[in-house]
Amino acid sequence: MFIAFRDEVEDAVEAALAALDLPTADLGIEDPPEDVDAVLASSVAFRLAGEMELPPPQVAEELADAVDLSGLDYVAEVSTQGPYLNFAPSDAYYDDTLAAAPAEGFGRLPDTGESVVVEHTSANPTGPVHVGRARNPIVGDAVARILDYAGHDVDVHYYVNDAGRQIAVFTWAYETFDESDLPEPERDRSDYELVRYYRKGNTVLDDGDEETVEAAEDEIQAIMQGLEDGDEETYERVSAVVDQVLSGMQTSLSRLPAAFDEFVKETRFMRGPDAGGEEPSDGFATDAESWTDDVVARLRDTDLAVYEEGAWQLDLSERGIDKNLVFLRSDGTSLYPTRDLAHHEWKLDNYDRAVAVFGEDHELQSRQVQATLDVLGNDVDRIDTILHSWVNLPGGEGMSTRAGTGIDLDDLLDEAESRARDEVEDRIEDRLRGDELDETDVDRIAEQVGVGAVRYDVVAKQTTKSITFRWEEALDFEAQSAPYVQYAHARTCGILDEAGVPDAADADALTEPEARALLRDVARFPAVVEEAAEDLQPHVVATYVRELADTFNDFYRACPVLDAEGETRAARLRTVAAARRALANGLGVLGIAAPESM
Repeated sequence: MFIAFRDEVEDAVEAALAALDLPTADLGIEDPPEDVDAVLASSVAFRLAGEMELPPPQVAEELADAVDLSGLDYVAEVSTQGPYLNFAPSDAYYDDTLAAAPAEGFGRLPDTGESVVVEHTSANPTGPVHVGRARNPIVGDAVARILDYAGHDVDVHYYVNDAGRQIAVFTWAYETFDESDLPEPERDRSDYELVRYYRKGNTVLDDGDEETVEAAEDEIQAIMQGLEDGDEETYERVSAVVDQVLSGMQTSLSRLPAAFDEFVKETRFMRGPDAGGEEPSDGFATDAESWTDDVVARLRDTDLAVYEEGAWQLDLSERGIDKNLVFLRSDGTSLYPTRDLAHHEWKLDNYDRAVAVFGEDHELQSRQVQATLDVLGNDVDRIDTILHSWVNLPGGEGMSTRAGTGIDLDDLLDEAESRARDEVEDRIEDRLRGDELDETDVDRIAEQVGVGAVRYDVVAKQTTKSITFRWEEALDFEAQSAPYVQYAHARTCGILDEAGVPDAADADALTEPEARALLRDVARFPAVVEEAAEDLQPHVVATYVRELADTFNDFYRACPVLDAEGETRAARLRTVAAARRALANGLGVLGIAAPESM
């Protein structure tokens, strides 16, 4: 309804401007002033004041007189307040919202026919996921969910860095040391078990005797060269390590939850199209043995390629990037950016659009890769990059920090669930004594609230802003947090569990401004999804669900539901059902559970 209302407002303002022979380039459609009972406003009078040589309020009056609302379904009235044109909704707007919003798929936009790949997390498979990297899978998963809800055909990829020195060190260490050489694992899981080998290997390389280190370096170099040459045995040796670590990492990520459609390995682009099971693209060099070889050959043929300091590089200074992109070492081995270029071209071959989520430390590399893809003739307008700052924890916040390991994602989630359980048990103590909730219910709610608190605290802020995670804020049931929104949803469920949802209701029975305000907020949800998908910003949805919870609580205090009668009761119940659906779907789009009781 809101999107249709917006379309009607835009058409009406544009027609009024055209009738007055005024430019229609910028309609100034925005939210109305806070004290105005309207759904949308236009601030176009500000833009036209100079051209018309009139004060903005007078311009607004003339435009209001020229607006024709005849034949519109949802816009009932236009009025002015100072320089603003304010548009109020019709009864049909409320009736249709009351009818449509309780439906299961409310807010989901029509299919666009566009395929999108979202790449996120892609943490090096050298050990458990660290809490500092937790923002990436949370943001990436939310972006993928939003794009799916906005009608796109979405695949989610984890790009596995299974080549390069770190992995060669890991493979050598795994094959060299015995279990007896290692400390006990911190958890009984493959990533925690194998990371001990990686740490042991780095310790030996840093502190071992010259002969041991020299022999180790020879083996590490042989592994790297074997991967570069596409040697199948070397690939299998590396995979034996990488796949085990990935399996454990997936267990951590599934707790968020963050799921992936495909794990795309970096070595795939070093081994050639046949190894990946795809046909080469039309531009694939006929004498190239791999996707990476093809990229190298094409880069060396460009006017920007230079050989400096023992390596082939691409001079990107003409594109505003001072640091050259190194794409081939003197020994003929490629680098991570070279393979990433092949990876991006593969994505562009297979999807209409590619979205990648990176930490802010990848900002330069991201710019280099995008500029180089442009040099190679790719349509870089189909690539979107989301850069995010890190998650910080002040003083450990009661979690143990093990020497040499930092704080893992599992630590954070364990602590979140533990603290949430304490909070939930305090709030439902009386209900527990009445056997309304058993221990399984309490565990489930604690997990939903704890993990939801972590996710919401991350997605509620713009990705470019740093986050300092504080428990007292994340688990505050009374403020801007996931538990606050979840509690509002649980309250709607409690009402409807007792009274049910009427099949239909008349919005005319909703005479209180709090009821009308709630329906107006519910109606905005599809447009919120649309905006978040266009801007690739999950915080837009996070802000919406919190404000919707505020509006619902205002309604709950002002409009008794269970004690109401007749048409008023039916309309209020239907309004609660609409709020429940918008809250549940909004939380779901963010990857946050919507508990039915708390």
